[in-house]
Amino acid sequence: MRRNQGTLNGQLARVISELGHTDRIIVTDAGLPIPQTVERVDLAVRENLPRFLDLLDTVLDEVAVEGVLLSEEIKQHSPAMLEAIQERFARLDVPLEFVPHTTFKEATATARAAVRSGEFTPYANVLLTAGVVY
Repeated sequence: MRRNQGTLNGQLARVISELGHTDRIIVTDAGLPIPQTVERVDLAVRENLPRFLDLLDTVLDEVAVEGVLLSEEIKQHSPAMLEAIQERFARLDVPLEFVPHTTFKEATATARAAVRSGEFTPYANVLLTAGVVY
């Protein structure tokens, strides 16, 4: 459910406005395979443009989140990125759940959409479960 009207990209704004309670949306790095059945909002322009955290912040500005799924591998391969992700969800009081990357990729098939960044940091992907704003 939308928090405000700040997203300029029309496709992303529509996807966010269509989210309902328990719907899932992925914010991805440049390399995550996106299932054919999941709508792709491809915002990647070139390496690290836009950055994953910028897109995550944009989504979090507008979506109430009640669940977050990440790949376990981010802990070892991208600890600085994990720390930045943890800071964002600690402010929202939303716990993080970690699963092996293969399990994470399987779970992406349940998403309504994937928002692809140009991020080249390994395992910079989150699967968000939408909450409600009331």
